[in-house]
Amino acid sequence: MTQPFDAQHPADLVIHGARVLTVDPQLGEIPNARLVIHQGRLVAVGPDDSSLPMPPARRTLNLTGRVITPGFVNVHTHTILSMVRGVAEDMGFAPAYTPGVPHGHEVSEEEAVALARLGAAEALLFGSTLINDSYVHADLTLPAMGELGMRVITCGRIHDVDFSRVHEGVWEHRDAIGERTLNEAIALHERWQGKLDGRLGVELAAHAPDTCSRALLAKVANTRDALGIHVNGHLSQSVKENRRVAERDGMTPSELLEDVGLLGPRFTAAHCMYVTNSDIERIGRTGTNIAHIPRGNATGGRIAPTTRLRAAGANLALGTDNMHGDMVEVMRWALIMGRVQESEINDIWQPHHVLEMATLGGAKALGLDSELGSITPGKQADLVVFDFRRPHLAPLINALGNLVHTAQGRDVEMVICNGQVVVEDGELCLADTPTLLVNAQHAAEALWARARAQI
Repeated sequence: MTQPFDAQHPADLVIHGARVLTVDPQLGEIPNARLVIHQGRLVAVGPDDSSLPMPPARRTLNLTGRVITPGFVNVHTHTILSMVRGVAEDMGFAPAYTPGVPHGHEVSEEEAVALARLGAAEALLFGSTLINDSYVHADLTLPAMGELGMRVITCGRIHDVDFSRVHEGVWEHRDAIGERTLNEAIALHERWQGKLDGRLGVELAAHAPDTCSRALLAKVANTRDALGIHVNGHLSQSVKENRRVAERDGMTPSELLEDVGLLGPRFTAAHCMYVTNSDIERIGRTGTNIAHIPRGNATGGRIAPTTRLRAAGANLALGTDNMHGDMVEVMRWALIMGRVQESEINDIWQPHHVLEMATLGGAKALGLDSELGSITPGKQADLVVFDFRRPHLAPLINALGNLVHTAQGRDVEMVICNGQVVVEDGELCLADTPTLLVNAQHAAEALWARARAQI
């Protein structure tokens, strides 16, 4: 393994001794690897050849007994909705549509920051080096989450429905709301795109076809093209959404999004549980990305037709959505739900499929697969280190199988993002966890108190 470093010009970090699941089709799995990291990038990736001298480095880590994967790319989450954890899972529908729970328009700036940092910290501790987040007060939550050391792409909800009435069953689209939310997204992009060493970014979060009018969705498509960025949104996440769009526009939500020019490789559609056969063909033909939420969907008793979507040509990526941030658990649920659709174990759904969805598939959905998603020389150094020296991860015969079937986010020992160690020994390096927890608890208690007082 050649390298240009010497004692006067050392590498930033050298890792050796670990088993590495590269998700790079050329490199595959390296049982005993050596990784050289410098200036935020992977300079060298290969076997730890004892015949070659160890490159001089500012820090060298022997990670024998660990398994390393690329950083997880969580393409769909709402970190602030950690506020309804343990309650919303049993209510049957999304908090935004449900009376008696805290809603986005009721969250103060201070509460938004506290809850977003909690959700982002959980995701980072469990191995997500990039989250694609959307909710409210994004101008404040974006840097607050980025300060934890991770990559964050975010946007406030773009919509023109009056969310203050939706949970009452009143659906009113107002041009002023749409103009405000879209302009806030544009301003967010102007202020934060590429900041914090390139770790911050903005996508346009068009909330859903039922909460955005046709006119607003068309404006989002035009803004996407003007700014050269991507769009994400919910799609066919409920029967109610499909019914409302059919009544309003005379078509399915997927047909509407194609009509206004949103479907395609620069759009990531979350859920897609109630898509028709023609919708599946349309999504696949356009190369649209799917933010698959297998655990969240299954909690509500639903399954997205991911086997057919993938076969049609859609790019599948993974997201945690609400109430938890464990991408390892999401991989497991994606595999299980895929096999439920097949009614058997076959080559259609294997562990390597879901690891790719959690990493390279997510990077592709965000237009970042040339930089992220695999442990490849030249790419950004985003890594997750799992401690496999634990009873539930032994014996080690097949590392990928153990990771997907029995590991947990809590097995993450170290996270490296942009070449920097941001989680070590399972703890955040750039934030005080007890303070973070207290702030989030106070915010959630205040929100729930106000919500219950309205009933």
